Amino acid sequence: MHFPLRLFSLAAILFCHWQQAANAQDWPRFRGPDGMGVSPNINLPARWSETSNLHWKVNLPGPGSSSPIIYGERLFLTCSTGKGRDLKRHLLCFEKMTGKKLWQQTVDAAQPEDRYSGYLTEHGYASNTPTCDGQRVYAFLGKSGVFAFDLDGKKVWSFDVGKQSSNRRWGSAASPILFKDLLIINAGEEGRAIFALDKATGKQIWKAAGNSLELAFGTPVIAKLNNGTQELLISAVGELWSIYPSTGKLKAYKTLRLNGNITPSVVFENDIAYTFGGYPSTGGQAIKMGGRKVLPESDVLWSTQIGSYVATPLLHDGHLYWVTDKGQAVCLNAASGEEIYRQRLKELKSGGRPFYASPVYVDGKIIVPSRRSGIFVFAAKPKFEQLGINRFEDDSNFNASIAVSSERLFLRSDESLYCVGHNQNLRKK
Repeated sequence: MHFPLRLFSLAAILFCHWQQAANAQDWPRFRGPDGMGVSPNINLPARWSETSNLHWKVNLPGPGSSSPIIYGERLFLTCSTGKGRDLKRHLLCFEKMTGKKLWQQTVDAAQPEDRYSGYLTEHGYASNTPTCDGQRVYAFLGKSGVFAFDLDGKKVWSFDVGKQSSNRRWGSAASPILFKDLLIINAGEEGRAIFALDKATGKQIWKAAGNSLELAFGTPVIAKLNNGTQELLISAVGELWSIYPSTGKLKAYKTLRLNGNITPSVVFENDIAYTFGGYPSTGGQAIKMGGRKVLPESDVLWSTQIGSYVATPLLHDGHLYWVTDKGQAVCLNAASGEEIYRQRLKELKSGGRPFYASPVYVDGKIIVPSRRSGIFVFAAKPKFEQLGINRFEDDSNFNASIAVSSERLFLRSDESLYCVGHNQNLRKK
């Protein structure tokens, strides 16, 4: 059967538009489609509670700091149960619109695991956000390995990235990302290396090793340069790495003024990489990318001593936003590094590090969960304006960043998973 060329072209255009519209609602990895934490969704509330704008809430079998991800009509999330030899990690699948659990897969922890003590108790054993490509969902479960499941929950393959521990024994945190046919994992904690696996088979394609990956907990980022090339960027301890993502070969690196441990991911736009982190003092730098080998000092556009310890900053409309581990909302001019504001958030409880989640931009607002003081909403503009604090009847930690899809926000605590949107005053249990 033959179709007129014009009709075929129209059908192809409509299919592409449909596919783009469907993809616009996906939140398939940590911090959204490109890892930059920006959503095109609109018509989202600034205020919600147990009795207002809550579509549904489901209890989880155990705690976790990983974020929910969404592909199509499915939501995926990890959590853990037990400790020591009884430790298990779980990958759960829910219906996005109803919260109905579709399936759960459980993986026994490889032994010996890091002991549940010190800073590991702050984030737990399920801190790696999964990722999905519409065919499989991929979960990095620390020393237990990397797992691929089909969308019905059937295991497809697994891969062992190592069973080492850092000198701090803080556990695993980095999330996997996809690049073309590769699944890329920062296993600096377990294997002192970044691995690239064939996403269909789990076969290792390349491995980039380095001791400076110890205590580098950030998720890698694929940076698209203005000349059309792509680089894989990650902040290691005292270094920024640029890697050819197809081969794993080092393209360039730059010495950073960030030491101790590095948790935030690199933020990238318009050929500039923004790196943050460090301990005990934090800081940040803006570095011009695109060069090779050792990047010269002239490529460092600015440096700041105002930094983010855990959360990855948000870049929006020429400004960088984040909340410090002291509870201050910060805005910097991305071009110059100039501090625009540094404002302590209102009604923030004292004690401990108040924020582990990374901020997300949606509908003119910046939304970031605090660990124990509620979910903060402030205006996405270079003048501080706190728009709301939203709390549930939930005293557990909110360590995870939010996911956004279909005019809904998806949040998780150590106890529950929540779906928030406009005009829903009754929820399903």
